Amino acid sequence: MDVLVGVVGAAHALKGEVYLDVRTDSPEERFFEGAVLRKEGGGSLTVKSLRVHKGRLVVRFEEVSDRNGAEAIRGTRLVIDSAEVEEEEDAWYPHELVGMDVRTVDGEPRGTLKDFIPGAAQDLLVVEWEGREVLVPFVYEIVPEVLEDERVILIDPPGGLFDDEEA
Repeated sequence: MDVLVGVVGAAHALKGEVYLDVRTDSPEERFFEGAVLRKEGGGSLTVKSLRVHKGRLVVRFEEVSDRNGAEAIRGTRLVIDSAEVEEEEDAWYPHELVGMDVRTVDGEPRGTLKDFIPGAAQDLLVVEWEGREVLVPFVYEIVPEVLEDERVILIDPPGGLFDDEEA
């Protein structure tokens, strides 16, 4: 199974550098000079150089020599095989969570996990509930437990997150 570790963003300057939207908890293990990164759907990109600019990772790939080339790879999803990743306790990949039932800690149903949105401050769970999508911050205070064997995500939502709850 492929695991997303980064998405190529906008071009930076004229020499083929791009911003990289990092999607891994250990970027130093994935992104370094000489790293060969597999592109989702086939092919690869080799890191020629990287640096941090205004808090964001800027990467130059061997295969890209100018701004036009950088723009051409924008949106490219960089993946690794999940077998390459050391398993952590209480860590999940989005593909493992999507489709799970969502319930409050009191056992009340709150729909199904439809999607997962990575974020800078915290990730968001997209819960399909009564014909709409509710965005639930994926933080311990709100999502205290994921019951993998039961395929259930337990949430303790603040008042007002779902319409039937008082604020």
